[in-house]
Amino acid sequence: MIKSGSKKEVVFIDGGRTPFLRSQTEFKSFSAFDLGRVAISGLVNSTKLDGRHVGHVYFGNVIQDINTSNIAREVTLAGGLPGTVPATTVSMACISSNVALTMAADAIANGTIDCAIAGGVDAMSDIPIRFRKPFRQKLLEIQKYRKPTDWLKFFKGLRPSHLLPEVPSISEFSTGETMGQSCDKMAAKYNIEREEQDAYALRSHQRAHEATEQGFLENEIYPVPINKGSSVIKSDNGIRGDSTLEKLSSLSPAFIRPHGTVTAGNASFLTDGASAGLVMEKNRALELGYQPKAVIKNYVYVARQPGDELLLGPAFAVPKVLDLMNLELSDIDVFEFHEAFAGQMLTVLKALDSSDFAKNRLQRTEKIGKIPDEKLNRWGGSLSVGHPFAATGMRLVTTAANRLIRENGRYALIAACAAGGQGHAMIIERYQEL
Repeated sequence: MIKSGSKKEVVFIDGGRTPFLRSQTEFKSFSAFDLGRVAISGLVNSTKLDGRHVGHVYFGNVIQDINTSNIAREVTLAGGLPGTVPATTVSMACISSNVALTMAADAIANGTIDCAIAGGVDAMSDIPIRFRKPFRQKLLEIQKYRKPTDWLKFFKGLRPSHLLPEVPSISEFSTGETMGQSCDKMAAKYNIEREEQDAYALRSHQRAHEATEQGFLENEIYPVPINKGSSVIKSDNGIRGDSTLEKLSSLSPAFIRPHGTVTAGNASFLTDGASAGLVMEKNRALELGYQPKAVIKNYVYVARQPGDELLLGPAFAVPKVLDLMNLELSDIDVFEFHEAFAGQMLTVLKALDSSDFAKNRLQRTEKIGKIPDEKLNRWGGSLSVGHPFAATGMRLVTTAANRLIRENGRYALIAACAAGGQGHAMIIERYQEL
């Protein structure tokens, strides 16, 4: 959390991202390194940043490749920054780039550095697949073999099943359940109907389509050349502007069958993409000729026991960050919330507007209140734009800052859930010259 007093003021200069594409589409030959490099170089070029001014790069990554285990360093070197810039990779599931940003903000607020890049990347088309443990152990044993006869021991104890690949499961290690299963249970617990979820998902796609048509999202995207430069990807490909309630309602439950309410249509999809943003100490930014977009005011992280409330973190984080700022929901002009699932979003919104939840779960005498629909995710969200795990947080902040300017607002509230029962909320304020 950023405290007032002697702390320096941290400003958000600008941010951007690659297009967010459904996995196994146009980015299927790209690695996380490839996409992260594009995000860094795109930011450097768009902001005309002199890399010598960057004190540190913080980059989130969830699905990690052992060859680029500190991917922050690799994309720093490949993205046009000097080799003298230190870089740190962080991982906190879907809020990894949020952590990258708050680490950067803290370092600047404390005076350790005065300029940083934060972002994140995940390439779900290129997940690491390994052999099963007995075979991995055998492969490690061969490093000790010294003579040909040692190889006779190799197959001892191995079974054919040990040679099968081990595909990573997107599930909670602690519970064994996928997020979709947890969302199904949470939606049932809080009485979120299937029809509500489909309607919310349709809303997300319609708003993202409209924002794309109006050029709002285009302004945040760094085009990516593919096929050796023969074509360029300039927009997201998961947005379904032609979707209908009829189409969404026809889809079968994806996780808990036959009675679940979470489907492929009202859940975020596996996505490839990267994001990056530039933050500075305010006086340093002005000295270098930058016009900041927003001020990073405060943030919180929370955690709950994983289970049927795995994705409810924002309902606990939002009240805390509002209290830190002595603000009410009515003071917020822009809300940008991560849409992991329509059911998750609707549950969080319902909890915040529940007197019972306030009393029994937050130990408050009054509910937090209802978030106005016209202020929430006006340019779409993760359900439509996509969700490359570690890249989403910076997308939320970038869009929130841009919406503050376009909508002439003062405060924006960003919130997101994450695996492990964790959550995050942040408040930024539109930068105004004195």
